[in-house]
Amino acid sequence: MKKEITFTIKSIRFDEDYNPSENTRITTNFANLARGEKRQENLRNTLVMINNRFNSLAHWDNPTSDRYAVELDIITAQLNISSEGKSDAFPVIEILKTNIVDKKTNERFEGILGNNFSSYVRDYDFSVVLPEHNKDKAGFSLPENFGVLHGDIFKRFITSDTYKQYFNKTPVICLSVSSKNTYYRTGNQHPVLGIEYQQDEPSLTDEYFAKMGLRARYFMPENSVAPLAFYFSGDLLSDYTNLELISTISTMETFQKIYRPEIYNANSPAGKQYQPSLNFQDYSLTRIVYDREERSQLAVEQGKFTEEQFIKPYQTVLKQWSAEPVL
Repeated sequence: MKKEITFTIKSIRFDEDYNPSENTRITTNFANLARGEKRQENLRNTLVMINNRFNSLAHWDNPTSDRYAVELDIITAQLNISSEGKSDAFPVIEILKTNIVDKKTNERFEGILGNNFSSYVRDYDFSVVLPEHNKDKAGFSLPENFGVLHGDIFKRFITSDTYKQYFNKTPVICLSVSSKNTYYRTGNQHPVLGIEYQQDEPSLTDEYFAKMGLRARYFMPENSVAPLAFYFSGDLLSDYTNLELISTISTMETFQKIYRPEIYNANSPAGKQYQPSLNFQDYSLTRIVYDREERSQLAVEQGKFTEEQFIKPYQTVLKQWSAEPVL
């Protein structure tokens, strides 16, 4: 009997009372903040930073810089595999949905889906498959079909009826730039996204996200100190409103200041030619507690968990499903 594969979407509010669910990757930006003794203080301070940054960018008709507030929902996409009356579900994608509150007009409207991107399968690819492939080798190379299954899962999710039922625009994923590449200013400047940069060569993340059907552009918004990488499938500059773009910038720049302060909370901005470095010492720390070393260790554990609970049991059916054309 043929197995049926579908998606289910779940949503939970990310606020100062947020507690990660059992299915959430604990290496994820928002989940990592919600742990430890200072979890509520971490969450509260993060949300304040996001709102302050939003209002600094949405400065028109906003004289007191407090007109807007950002609300965040964590969207989880579960992959359901059903056969002979039995059904198993695995959380394959977790992303953030921004919502914008205009306190002046009492309006509330949708922002952008995407922002942060979390995936157990990506942990498996980068923390299990890639190290195993390059073990005892002189040079670095990518395994055959590296990232293909992950990319197919993402593409099938955003073209699914389930996705279209909830969302009317494609996601924009916003990540840190690569510390292995050099970035150069172009003559292009967007009123919200800021100064555009181009890189000298594609990063490993660029190649991995390309398998998801996404391409990247790099912009440094006003009063930022480093460019952000924006991954998208349509037209980044015309498919989204200014406030939608600001919701992504304010959310993801805040996370990057916490997690990569050497790059995004540096005390001097990127120049015309810029190479990010996590060894840079002239930076400031936020008041938000974060353990980067623990996060790296957990990624390996979660990659192995994915292998045992998802990849091995469903390898055959996933390969067949991945080979089918995307409708």
